Amino acid sequence: MMANPDFLTGRGYDQAPEFQELETPEGELHLRFYVASGNEFALPATGIREVISPSPDRITPIPNVSPLLLGTLNVRGQVIWVADLGQFLGEVTPLNTDRPEIPVIAVEDQETMLGLAVDRIVDMDWLDIDEIQVPTNVPDSMAPFLRGEWLVNHENNKFLRLLDQMSILRSARWAA
Repeated sequence: MMANPDFLTGRGYDQAPEFQELETPEGELHLRFYVASGNEFALPATGIREVISPSPDRITPIPNVSPLLLGTLNVRGQVIWVADLGQFLGEVTPLNTDRPEIPVIAVEDQETMLGLAVDRIVDMDWLDIDEIQVPTNVPDSMAPFLRGEWLVNHENNKFLRLLDQMSILRSARWAA
């Protein structure tokens, strides 16, 4: 450290000409992901407990439960149910579980935790809630679980749909 000429002269990284201030992100932080059908969704980061990628053999199938549920997963001593989010939303394409890892988004409300298995996680992104639109042209099976959508590609008419994790957790579909 003493051999660093910038240290001895008092010139540090903050005085270098290439130093730039970080921009303040606009909007709210969301996790973006795809379900098996190829549709893209987002969940607010504040509603996510954690994201894990277990191997399929760590998810224990449970007989005589809703077909939407893949089984249970032990996460550090806590057992959580894992569901195929795409099928829960009414999509016909089931999640491919024949792969090394399955991305699972754990959401929580009070003492209830649920793992939402998805096809692929994209990234965390700052999204402007003020630009959200009322969902259009969505299946009736999906509509109760959407807070809105953003048009992300005008040419392909592609949408990023914002899910409401509380509506998913509290749904009566889990009893079916």
